[in-house]
Amino acid sequence: MYEKSLFIFRRDMRVEDNTGLIEALRSSYEVLPCFIFDPRLLKEGKYSKNALQFMVESLKDLEVQINALGGKLYLFSGLPHEIIASLILEKNIDAVFVNYDYTPFSIRRDEAISRVCTDYGIGFHQFHDTTLHVPGSVRSRQGKIYQVFTQFFRAASRLPIDVPVHVYEGKFCNLHISFSLEEIPEFGYNNPDLFVHGGRNNSLEVLSDLSGFTDYDWKRDIPAIKGTTGLSAHNRFGTVSIREVYHFIRDQLGADHPLISELYWRDFFIQLAAEHSRVFGHAFREKFDGLSWENDSFKFQMWCQGKTGFPIVDAGMRQLNTTGYMHNRVRMIVSSFLVKDLHIDWRWGERYFARKLVDYDPCVNNGNWQWAASTGADATPYFRIFNPWLQQQKYDQKCEYIKKWVPELRNMDPKDIHALEKKHPHEDTGYPQPIVDHKVERNKALVMFKSVDATN
Repeated sequence: MYEKSLFIFRRDMRVEDNTGLIEALRSSYEVLPCFIFDPRLLKEGKYSKNALQFMVESLKDLEVQINALGGKLYLFSGLPHEIIASLILEKNIDAVFVNYDYTPFSIRRDEAISRVCTDYGIGFHQFHDTTLHVPGSVRSRQGKIYQVFTQFFRAASRLPIDVPVHVYEGKFCNLHISFSLEEIPEFGYNNPDLFVHGGRNNSLEVLSDLSGFTDYDWKRDIPAIKGTTGLSAHNRFGTVSIREVYHFIRDQLGADHPLISELYWRDFFIQLAAEHSRVFGHAFREKFDGLSWENDSFKFQMWCQGKTGFPIVDAGMRQLNTTGYMHNRVRMIVSSFLVKDLHIDWRWGERYFARKLVDYDPCVNNGNWQWAASTGADATPYFRIFNPWLQQQKYDQKCEYIKKWVPELRNMDPKDIHALEKKHPHEDTGYPQPIVDHKVERNKALVMFKSVDATN
């Protein structure tokens, strides 16, 4: 048993079914629970303020959870390995517990923590907690990770999923630390239109709502209705465990419900990124690193601002800019449009989403963008190009979603909105003309991708 161990919360902001925390409580007479604000992750323009707001809300809720168990959540600001070294010296910490994260940054951070623990002769323990299965553990008979989702899903779904574990009734520390923060920083940002709010209580409300998602298979494609779960940010910050989510869906909706496969898509992207870290900055399918992008900065800004003249694209971008969220179907449309209609590098879109999404997850965001750009594992074929005009007719026929987010078009008849491809809006509306011709740009995209595909 350790006398006094440190548990560091990261993307696991709960006490229930928290693998690393429970192991720390089982193995220690006292546990000092903490969160460290890493300045490297808080550089202006490098992070999502919406995700930061969600995180702060979740930390406040976590503080209440720990207080209810007789403990205190300690807050620090600085480089984690330096904070840990100071805690070892000041409070005689003899072990550090964390849950794994799988991005290159996270791996480097934990390597630095491991070196400090080794230097001081204390234990460093890492646990897998954020995915249904340990990344890299689901492999083919040849020992390779799956690059096709259906094969991965078939193999992974045969494996058991751990049942959620109740928090162990151990003892939390409650002591004074000279360099801890007195309260959770607000960072001067509060989005009143944030799509979803953080905290364990909110996650459980969202989870309980899932029992009504019997029509999810078709409703999830209609952006004007509440057809998606709103769980993605809670999964990202771990206010509810992925095991709790899985077993709730399975018990309430059945093992074959499409929400189950959505959880496995998340696992699929995380295990790809964990195995192939080069995807952060490069195409998974290496030949597509040779694509020649136009990267027109004006067109990119019009895309960012939702002023492309393509109503469904503009509605999605304005929803993102306002709420920190975009409907999943629309995410596919706007990402395809950026890459294959504007011929802009998918990494530009990936970075923009990273600065806006409340549910920003590096591995999942990268996987989704590489899927849309046809550069990733099991990505959509490059010759399958979304037609934004047909997409909006199919999934927003009455233009309810478009009219909500593009007020310039609220007084137009839906059939006239769908006809904007051929008949530009009257100048009085203030809505821009389409910045490109989809048919022309589609052909250019095919030529661009074919030229690379043919030479590799």
